[in-house]
Amino acid sequence: MSADDEGRIVDWSALHERAAELARMARHEDLGPGDLTGQLVPADAVARYHLVGRQHGVLCGCPLVPTLLRAYDDRLIVEWSDGVDDGYRIEQPPETLAVIGGPLRSVLAVERPLLNFLQHLSGIASLTRRFVDAVEPTAARIYDTRKTIPGFRNLHKYAVRCGGAWNHRMGLFDAVLIKENHLIGVEPGHIAAAVFEMLNRLPEGDSAPRFVEVEAHSYDQFDALLSVVGIDVIMLDNFTLEDVERAVRRRDELGLRGKVELEVSGGVTLEHVRRLAETGVERIAVGALTHSAPALDLALVPA
Repeated sequence: MSADDEGRIVDWSALHERAAELARMARHEDLGPGDLTGQLVPADAVARYHLVGRQHGVLCGCPLVPTLLRAYDDRLIVEWSDGVDDGYRIEQPPETLAVIGGPLRSVLAVERPLLNFLQHLSGIASLTRRFVDAVEPTAARIYDTRKTIPGFRNLHKYAVRCGGAWNHRMGLFDAVLIKENHLIGVEPGHIAAAVFEMLNRLPEGDSAPRFVEVEAHSYDQFDALLSVVGIDVIMLDNFTLEDVERAVRRRDELGLRGKVELEVSGGVTLEHVRRLAETGVERIAVGALTHSAPALDLALVPA
């Protein structure tokens, strides 16, 4: 699976090193000097366990499983059920997704970290899919944010892609987002001039940002920003539905559709995300995708 910066699924190979590092950390913090309970199990015992999806949702993290298993015991194996891969939709739970086999001591040791990773990433992918489904077939795209757990940024954004949504900037290094805190001390009537001066200081060439976005906290701020050349996206932060509709009309009246995209942000919920999408905005940013997604119910049960 692969895609470019504007695709839906990212290439796992780019995440392999991070996954391996997290697998080593998981083993170290859980096993320490050894598994006290596991030593009570016969050393020569072997077992096969089913990985079962017990809840409707989207699976994510499959390529991480062999990496995690190897970190514990290179004799552990995983056999995926036909058609199961990242992005697979669990439609008829309980479903057997895979078989994990090998020395019983090692299976029992890896069980909890394995489920922790898969449940967490699958939870993000599943919540993301619910938002994506809620706005189809409108033209609006669901985007994530930087509200991720340190160390998990790339994996979280991978899970968002698996759920069918799109990644916002990866960090502070690849795009510009001018927010309220960047404009402290600027008089309301001078916001357009201040942003224009900032954009004149942007690097060019290979160091240029992927896109430039500016946050607006009121309709008047938004209207002023429409006159600034060089802005790719204007974020409508915590706008009312009526003001979002008004902003879309104003942007379109000026002939800027296709030149300046509008992004809704702030308190977006499943209950009203479709209505926002129907206003004609191109982007809807949802921090909850990564900071509030509940774990998907998965389990390892004896085969």
